[in-house]
Amino acid sequence: MDAGDLEAAAGDHLRRCMAPSLRRVINGTGVIIHTNLGRAPLSAEALSEGLRYCTLEYDLEAGQRGSRRDHAAELLARLTGAESALVVNNNAAAVVLMLAAVARGGEVIISRGELIEIGGSFRVPDIMEASGATLVEVGTTNKTYARDYVAAITEDTRAILKVHPSNYRIVGFTHDATTSALAQVARDHGVPLLYDAGAATFGPLPAALVDVDPKAELSNGVDLLAFSGDKILGGPQAGLMLGGREWIDRCARHPLARAFRADKLTLAALEHTLRAYLMQQPEKIPVSRMVNATATQLNKRAANLVERLTTEVPREIARFTVAACEDTIGGGSHPQRRIDGAAVRIELARDASILAEQLRRGTPPIIGVVRDGALWLHVRTIADDEADVLVAALNAAFSSLTL
Repeated sequence: MDAGDLEAAAGDHLRRCMAPSLRRVINGTGVIIHTNLGRAPLSAEALSEGLRYCTLEYDLEAGQRGSRRDHAAELLARLTGAESALVVNNNAAAVVLMLAAVARGGEVIISRGELIEIGGSFRVPDIMEASGATLVEVGTTNKTYARDYVAAITEDTRAILKVHPSNYRIVGFTHDATTSALAQVARDHGVPLLYDAGAATFGPLPAALVDVDPKAELSNGVDLLAFSGDKILGGPQAGLMLGGREWIDRCARHPLARAFRADKLTLAALEHTLRAYLMQQPEKIPVSRMVNATATQLNKRAANLVERLTTEVPREIARFTVAACEDTIGGGSHPQRRIDGAAVRIELARDASILAEQLRRGTPPIIGVVRDGALWLHVRTIADDEADVLVAALNAAFSSLTL
């Protein structure tokens, strides 16, 4: 290797070493809440108030220190009717905190059918153990009744916990106790009902999707409700805790509350998201736009991309067509549901995985799906303002392939 080649190689190596590992990508997978790709995408406006100095813990009227709890608590109360609310850094933290604050040193009753494991080996029994609460299992995997909880209550019972099954379902010969029934049991025995709902939203959903309604669950008698700020809600990663003032204040005073607290960027993005729902403007939230995009809209976007690509890329290199596909919510939400979508299907004379690799190495990387010998780019998860970047990246990838 001569001196010039060595200098160029060293420069390339240095650029790779200094490049950020957290990079923007274009998501062509059709998975809306893609955990590997950062879950819910956020608009630029969602972060704007938290990028500079801000009123994170400052009361402008009083001219003195305020509380970071105030920013989202009022909005959540207005959206749900909750007496109070608390935001922590994710839903797992919310579950640990409410168990530690309410049930440490005592027993918590839970159905065997709700002892779940979700992504990243997050297991409910492990979380309960870490919180200092003792797990009491009732019922069976497929059937649990309110009477099973009643039979398990002792003087050491501190709470009843209900857990949403998240990314799995038990179907067929099944029964589970409703939150209304469990709330009655909890009231009769003087213990709180805690509900890890996993995911919830305040906006519209297609008819095929049914999600947890936080307002309805609190009305049913849930004392403490926890769910994710991202997922189907479409905000930043956060754990939202709603419920009675007594229970929320107990959680807020617990030492873990500071360890789990949300930062200013999270609170800024969450406030933007909640205000959009409160003002009935869910279209401002990227996830809501994707979830509610119609087949007509998606087919039009796919057709526009196919027309551009057919014009700008020689036909002998690839064939572009609009193809029907199925999209998913992802993020542990609605595991059995698929949404009809549209995709750009790219057929090559060579292995499509080669093109997929080229696109992953591009700037920005484009993540598609290799299926049936072709590369599929699902347009539901590709924003309108990403079309130009997508076309340019495909042209660059094809240029590399034809060298």
